[in-house]
Amino acid sequence: MKRTVCLLLAAVLCFGLCFVLVGCGETANANARYEINVEYLPETATLAGTAKVEYVNNTSNALDELKFNLFPNAYREDAAYQPVSPAYNSVAYYNGKDYGSMVVSSVNGSKGWEVMGEDANILCVELERSVYPGDKVTLDIGFLTKLAKVNHRTGVTEKTVNLGNFYPVLCAYDANGFYECPYYSDGDPFVTECADYTVKLTLPKEYEVAATGETLGERTLERKKVHTMSATNVRDFAIVVSDSFKTEECRWGNVGIKYYYYDDAAPAAHLALIKECLDYYSESFGEYPYSTYSVVQTGFCYGGMEYPALAMISDSLKEEELVYTLAHETAHQWWYAAVGSNQAENAWQDEGLAEYSSFMFFKEHDNYGVDASVLVVNATKEYRAYYDVYSRVFGDADTRMTRHLKDYLSDYEYRCIAYDKGLIMFDSLEKSIGDKKFLTGLKNYYKACKFKLAEPADMIAAFEKAGVDVAGFFESFLSGKAVI
Repeated sequence: MKRTVCLLLAAVLCFGLCFVLVGCGETANANARYEINVEYLPETATLAGTAKVEYVNNTSNALDELKFNLFPNAYREDAAYQPVSPAYNSVAYYNGKDYGSMVVSSVNGSKGWEVMGEDANILCVELERSVYPGDKVTLDIGFLTKLAKVNHRTGVTEKTVNLGNFYPVLCAYDANGFYECPYYSDGDPFVTECADYTVKLTLPKEYEVAATGETLGERTLERKKVHTMSATNVRDFAIVVSDSFKTEECRWGNVGIKYYYYDDAAPAAHLALIKECLDYYSESFGEYPYSTYSVVQTGFCYGGMEYPALAMISDSLKEEELVYTLAHETAHQWWYAAVGSNQAENAWQDEGLAEYSSFMFFKEHDNYGVDASVLVVNATKEYRAYYDVYSRVFGDADTRMTRHLKDYLSDYEYRCIAYDKGLIMFDSLEKSIGDKKFLTGLKNYYKACKFKLAEPADMIAAFEKAGVDVAGFFESFLSGKAVI
């Protein structure tokens, strides 16, 4: 997620988990399947529906329960971890503080279930029978999602409805079991494995729908319309709807690109930029993994937010911010959507690499008004300023890159470590090993870890396969020993 509005200090006090995820070098397994059927009711700002989930046990253990993230519960009034830090409240809550929630009404196919976790953020389902490795089980979950009026991932904005993370999502499974993570306001608290989706969304017929994946069909029912969509190998299924959308679209090979907007003086130029980003990243890292890509202008308190085959872009960005954010969020189609990672514990792994991918793009495309030569310079200045301020205020500055979102003291610190230091690290690496081996390493990383969850060790292995010893380099940056 690219944050371009001003960054202020905001303490986040919480405790969390520290797990090692299954490496991307393992053989791919069968995906879970979601069949989601929901209706959006504007008058109550609610989504009512069901999620039929077919889970395949790809672990080496017999399982007696499954766990799901209930991300919309972060918007509750009494949530322990608010989704928006105090620094961004006035930008996010455009009409005063408002609240949302998720209520689970039924889980068919289970012996029992309860909402639990640190912050009512986990649905724990007791299975009717043990599910052994290679076996599968199907659950039908009834739920009601209440949307807050908020410029955020999940909520009603002034001109759109953002439906990111709106349904019960299977927790990723690691060596310690199902990975639970509260919804911290710093960063992206999502650790999700790829799945296949079929989604039916019913809503008033005047709304246009931008979504992850392909549209299979539309059916009009008097004053409503049913949209049927599908996607494979995606970590999330996100939707944005509005009755104000205009569109620009084009084909890029076999990929359909669509730009949804309502306040843009140069939509054709921005569509051309999106297309050029896809072309450059595909050439540099590996083929774009999906058949569609939708970029959606919407109300959002940060710069943008990545989802597979879809990016949310804030409607408050100035031109240079918009251009940069388009490049950054598109880079996330490689580093997050295709190659996943533990964003809760290693935010640099996708954010830092998306930052550097953007730098690479603008270095080769100087016609978009972004001076690539100053990006690393500015990141270095901001990182050093952070180090000086935090050293004076706290007696020391924690410069470790591998740490949990709970350990960041503010949005400012998170940005300086995940984004700025991440950009500096990859720039230093390319200068150390040369651009040819650097690109070979990234191509190795993408090829080996596409549609999987990658660990830092997998990235190191990809560069070592390119013929360079980088373990010590990464250790110095990630542990905070490198002097910048």
